Amino acid sequence: MVRIPYGKTFIEFDETGASVLTSRIGELKAEGSGADIVKKAMESPIDSPRLSELARGKKTCTIIISDHTRPVPSRDILPNMFAELRQGSPDIAITLLVATGFHRPTSTQELEAKLGQEIMSQVKIVVHDCRNPESNVQVGVLPSGAPCIIDRVAAEADLLISEGFIEPHFFAGFSGGRKSVLPGISDQVTVLGNHCSRFIDSDFSRTGILDGNPMHEDMIAAAKFAKLAYIVNVVIDENKKTVAAFAGNYVTAHRRGCDFLLGYCQVKPAYADIVITSNGGAPLDQNVYQCVKGMTAGEATCNPGGVIILCAYCADGHGGEGFYHSLKDCANVEELYAQFMATPQDKTIPDQWESQILARILRKYKLIFVTRPEMQGIIEDMKMTYAPSLDAAMEMARGWGKKSVTVIPNGISVIVKE
Repeated sequence: MVRIPYGKTFIEFDETGASVLTSRIGELKAEGSGADIVKKAMESPIDSPRLSELARGKKTCTIIISDHTRPVPSRDILPNMFAELRQGSPDIAITLLVATGFHRPTSTQELEAKLGQEIMSQVKIVVHDCRNPESNVQVGVLPSGAPCIIDRVAAEADLLISEGFIEPHFFAGFSGGRKSVLPGISDQVTVLGNHCSRFIDSDFSRTGILDGNPMHEDMIAAAKFAKLAYIVNVVIDENKKTVAAFAGNYVTAHRRGCDFLLGYCQVKPAYADIVITSNGGAPLDQNVYQCVKGMTAGEATCNPGGVIILCAYCADGHGGEGFYHSLKDCANVEELYAQFMATPQDKTIPDQWESQILARILRKYKLIFVTRPEMQGIIEDMKMTYAPSLDAAMEMARGWGKKSVTVIPNGISVIVKE
């Protein structure tokens, strides 16, 4: 019996002969609490002085934190960061800058759920707005040629640091590290320039790849321009608990964490006619937009012309008007993909990258989306096939003559490659 995360619950699937691709994250056993793991990492930072030393003489510090779409265990990380900052500079003014990237703003309720009242009562909190040019300032020009424009709260801080977690990422290689800056706290002009169709189309802009990845190279440059001085990134298990932590330099500490994670989540393809996957359950499967990530894991192990079945609750709907309408309003996905590839970098439109990757998948495979009934219209508008249950989706796939099956219970926890 395989349990596939679906919102805050699971869908159970049992089929003799099906291949199952899972990460080995479950083998990681935490030694001590998550807070203890973070504290120990911060006591021996990688290629960096301790945070208390970096804070010495500083009056202000901005900590970039992840938004509501990321299950970062901030309660393990932030109290440790506060303690070291105040050890180095007792009166330092700390601001938390919520890295919304190109997502919608994080609500107060979502912040309370993520941080808790104790953390929220100690510091000022600012939610980044990529669409407000008045709140952002240019600090450089990226290798891609796009201007590097970041949140003024970050640019004007005496000390800029970040928290985050490392997971496979479907075009940046891995999350965490430099992604706190780009796209995390960047202006829409910068995000759109970095997420251009040429970069998305690169064979190096794929899950688990950093070297040669043009998007990663832009992100590293953005973190340098922003003067990101220190990071704390964690690895979490499938229960979203901290199992490892990496603190220090935003390049080398992050890379150490990526290399560590790669050893646990890389799996060889098990090619099949039908690939069943998910986006890891709540909060990561809260909308269709986020679920494109899970689809790419299915893409990596599906036979040509096969069927990908994605299971996700989508409590927050489609996740973006531009994303939704690009698929809804196009004549077909071939035409849409060609349109994206003809779009110059400085004309990149919001959410184009997500639409481009979804179109790439839909050009090659049938995609059945298992979700709640209220989502049926949206799913069908976006050129996908709706199914009310996994059993119904399997019946459709079988009806199309598909036989062999591979299950990836959590599509964002694995890196599928030879």
